[in-house]
Amino acid sequence: MFKNHPRGLPVLFFTEMWERFGFYLMLGIFFLYMTEGPNAIAAKSGLGLSEEQGSDIYGTYIALVYLTPFIGGLLADRVLGYRRSIVIGGLLMGLGYCGLAIPGFGPTFFLSLLLIILGNGFFKPNISTLVGNLYNDERYRDYKDAGFNIFYMGINIGAFICNFVAAYLRNTYGWGYAFMAAGIGMFLGVAWFLSGMKHTAEADVLKPAKPGDQPVGQILAAVFGPAAVFGALGWFLPEMVLGAGKTVFLSKSNDAFLFACIPVTYYYFTLWRRADGEDRERIGALLPLFAAVIAFWAIFHQNGAALTKWANEYTRREIPEVVVPVADVVGAVQRVDTSLREVIIRDGHGDPVKGPDGKPAKELGPDPYFNNMPRDQWPKPPAAECTAEVIPPETQAKCKDAQTKLVSTELFQSVNAFFVVVLTPFVVGLFSFLRRKGKEPSTPGKIALGLFITALSTLVMVAATFATHNGADKGSAMWLVATYGVITLGELCLSPMGLSLVSKLSPPRLTALMMGGWFLSTSIGNKLSGILSGLFSLFEHKSGVFFLNFGGALLACFMVLLMLPRLRRVMNKYLK
Repeated sequence: MFKNHPRGLPVLFFTEMWERFGFYLMLGIFFLYMTEGPNAIAAKSGLGLSEEQGSDIYGTYIALVYLTPFIGGLLADRVLGYRRSIVIGGLLMGLGYCGLAIPGFGPTFFLSLLLIILGNGFFKPNISTLVGNLYNDERYRDYKDAGFNIFYMGINIGAFICNFVAAYLRNTYGWGYAFMAAGIGMFLGVAWFLSGMKHTAEADVLKPAKPGDQPVGQILAAVFGPAAVFGALGWFLPEMVLGAGKTVFLSKSNDAFLFACIPVTYYYFTLWRRADGEDRERIGALLPLFAAVIAFWAIFHQNGAALTKWANEYTRREIPEVVVPVADVVGAVQRVDTSLREVIIRDGHGDPVKGPDGKPAKELGPDPYFNNMPRDQWPKPPAAECTAEVIPPETQAKCKDAQTKLVSTELFQSVNAFFVVVLTPFVVGLFSFLRRKGKEPSTPGKIALGLFITALSTLVMVAATFATHNGADKGSAMWLVATYGVITLGELCLSPMGLSLVSKLSPPRLTALMMGGWFLSTSIGNKLSGILSGLFSLFEHKSGVFFLNFGGALLACFMVLLMLPRLRRVMNKYLK
């Protein structure tokens, strides 16, 4: 696999694999952990937040975790170097994941998220920059796109494995053990990177600043000072103008974040405006592309919220008894308590029925998983001996067997990663074949194709909403498998190609900073993913969010198509 590629590629491949193991393990259970209620076993109790609160925190976290690469990329370009930044970032993230293992919704929870957010800022843009720099050698230059595809496969091997580990640990021992595993994975990645430092030394070369370049302190003050002011305006101004409790983007944190992005975005505009000659053309070609790919990330990262909700509540997940022993081995089984409790009454469309007080009406029933299943398919309540506060050891096995066994929700997060690992050789091989025939699409052309395929993936979920009568019935798991399969093809055409294009077109001394711009686009898209996921329960028909996704991806695709002539001209001029 690494033939014809630099020796540093496997070092970065496995480092990123372990980093993504931790990142996606945490992401796969984060929304579930926040919205899960109390459990008889304390270690398995979640935070009990509402879905709206969970979506808001999820969207803010996934946005900030991709906003800090602006700082990390800048400091690496000018001060720290790429390898040192990667080590700092990895250690911070490992500590943050371990911090989440401490239960409770308090200062430790938010401090842990802050460590992960800052750590990703140091790690993410700089490891991608090192990959690109490895291919500056003339011997490897033609293999850069393929190198990023291989690197991207490493990301998804980690993302595939992690959810099985998460499911086993949180179902068997509790949430804290799963978060701790994410931290251990990150520390393993740092150790692997340190062991192979000599193979990446040639790629860790800082380019001298030009006389007109701003000092780091001045850039940070010029960007994040105004960002803090705009964030405060976003927090307070909508309520002052629109009235108490009113917001522009569904929550105060959404408003604050998107307002704060305005001066950061403006900085990149001024970076282009102040540049001249070759730098101006290179930066000017990348900035519109950054704007277009926001739509992709707004759709793609709904996997951690809206699609997780769909998997948890609207997907049939029962496991046949004959499969349970094998599924238990790989941590795939989630056992559901079938004792009666209060559940929300839903109408034929799956929407809550309002009681006389205007609140959702409730009745006695089993776990909420069974809400949108016919009553004749509800499980029988367990025997009284299985609902006692203390269950004798001799009856524990019988009670465990009486529980309903489901596929753990977070395992659906591995479907995308599985398709990436399986389809990457096919995509790389197809583009290699087209290259030999002289018909390979340009890198921007691949990005446009990726956005179009992403638009098609949203239509799969539109069909799922109609097939399940707007969520009134359980749907087949194949709807999620299909939508992940289609969007993965789009992802393989877009995400590694975007990293490759930023590496190719960025002015050499600003590569990591421009990588920060790519991740700024990711950040804004991620925040929008949280906003769109929050709309999921507000639409009368659940297809509404997926139709919005379709329109956004299609519009972004047309934007890139319109930019293709300019992008090709700049690439032909400077990348010969």
